[in-house]
Amino acid sequence: MKSQLFRLSILFIAFLFYQGCTLIKSTPPGDELPVKKTESRYYNYIEAYLQLKKNNLDKAIYHLNKTIEEDPENLYLQRELAILYLMQKDNLRALNIVKNIIDKNPGDVEALIMYGRIKQSLKQIDDAKEAYEKVIANDPAQEKIYLILGDIYMEEGDLDKALKIYKQLVDKYPEFYAGYFFIGKIYAEQGKIVDAEKEFLKALDSEPDLEEAKFELIKLYKSLGEEQKTIEIYKEILKRNSNNIRAALELGLLYYKNGMIKDSDNLFNVLAAKSLSDSEVIREVAQIYLDKKKYNDAIIVIEGMLKSLPGSSDIHYAAGMAYNAINDKETAIAHFKQVPPDSKFYQNSVIQISFLYRDLGKIREAINFLENLVKNIPDKPELMLYLASFYEENEEFYKAEKVLEKAIKIDPKNIELYFRLGVVYDMWDKKEAAIESMKTVISLDPHNANALNYVGYIYAELGINLDEAESLIKEALKHSPDDGYITDSLGWVYYKKGRYKDALKLLKKAVDLAPDDPVILEHLGDVYLKMTNKKKALMFYERSLLKREKDKADIEKKIQELK
Repeated sequence: MKSQLFRLSILFIAFLFYQGCTLIKSTPPGDELPVKKTESRYYNYIEAYLQLKKNNLDKAIYHLNKTIEEDPENLYLQRELAILYLMQKDNLRALNIVKNIIDKNPGDVEALIMYGRIKQSLKQIDDAKEAYEKVIANDPAQEKIYLILGDIYMEEGDLDKALKIYKQLVDKYPEFYAGYFFIGKIYAEQGKIVDAEKEFLKALDSEPDLEEAKFELIKLYKSLGEEQKTIEIYKEILKRNSNNIRAALELGLLYYKNGMIKDSDNLFNVLAAKSLSDSEVIREVAQIYLDKKKYNDAIIVIEGMLKSLPGSSDIHYAAGMAYNAINDKETAIAHFKQVPPDSKFYQNSVIQISFLYRDLGKIREAINFLENLVKNIPDKPELMLYLASFYEENEEFYKAEKVLEKAIKIDPKNIELYFRLGVVYDMWDKKEAAIESMKTVISLDPHNANALNYVGYIYAELGINLDEAESLIKEALKHSPDDGYITDSLGWVYYKKGRYKDALKLLKKAVDLAPDDPVILEHLGDVYLKMTNKKKALMFYERSLLKREKDKADIEKKIQELK
């Protein structure tokens, strides 16, 4: 089982390959350079240094290699070269150099560290672990390596080995909070709550401002139902750091759920005021509650903040998202309507409103709402695009065409506008116009799989230009090889060409990729019918009928004829 234990960002985990190495770029040229001062050696070393300062890695590597050619036993220079290759992301060359250093000097700690880090990057974790174990054996003072090795074991879910490493760390560095923190995490994962609490408290003795340990204690106390201890830890966090939004949000919610409404209101008031100047407040609400689908908690927090700041567009937007998530669409619309035009959330809000109207079955209200917006904000092609899609859905194709043409005049290279216009023409049964619009998309984006497929499929439906259709759809499949709809299109071209075995193979694959699409199911039925397998044809026709919400007459006729 892969452990989900938290990695503490402030703990040097992002450890550099070349920790402890001198590295050319930090070594000023001078008499102290570790190069035998023959003219050519010294020149090449200095030139490597200068080229690196200019960020010319290739030239720096060239000159350092020249230096090593004249001083091949200099392990310092070889480490420097390995670092340059790492900077160039040439891990394999760096690895070969480091292996050579270790062969000559198995106890070279810096080389072992680089070797382990390279092996980690290559996902050769067992080799990396072995190298880090050797580092600790040769130099127990490498405190960062304990953290890296412990992290690897935790990632693997090997908590016993991780625990052993962190215990070695606290034995060596009894004042270093990181070891206690991770031991506490492991005990918590193992259900040893009392032991976990002791370790987190030790971490806080060493580092009183370590908020991560405090949040871990909060999790422990919540699991034990110790609400007063939980509240005290939240208060301690906020006393030391009044800007900790997460602690304020969670404590406010805890107060509310425990009936301490006055206390929760006070905290939510502070957060609401802070949200006016700090966008992080709403972002934290989204991350803690909306992203984790804790929508009812989000609503408590948001409504609490709105009490003191009823005009906040940011909070209203978050409220709209939360109410939409619990399917209270009317309340969501009301909140989205409180977001004014000067808000960064305005465009998202009005788009949400239009789709909420549509979801409520109020397509005309959705259209009217967007028409008024487009009238008042005439330079927003994105809004016109959504309006056109609603016109199309309502089969008002002429209006859809006109609004898209207007949008294209504003943004003549907008691929989405041409694509939508092509779809409108297709739905309007203006196939030639649809093809031209899709070809414009292809001219702007030759790899647009959907447009390539669309043109090919229209040709197949019309039974024309089948060779071109096949070529277009094959090109589309290069860019979207696992798309069931494009796979269906190629199968349908083969059907039209009378290549029924090829069609059958592709249409079966298309059904596997998109098993609920009624058109693909019908196409597979058509192929089976052509191959005189009436039983299977009937089976797929009936499956197609079950998946259809409209346009049932043709498929019903096919079923009746077979029966």
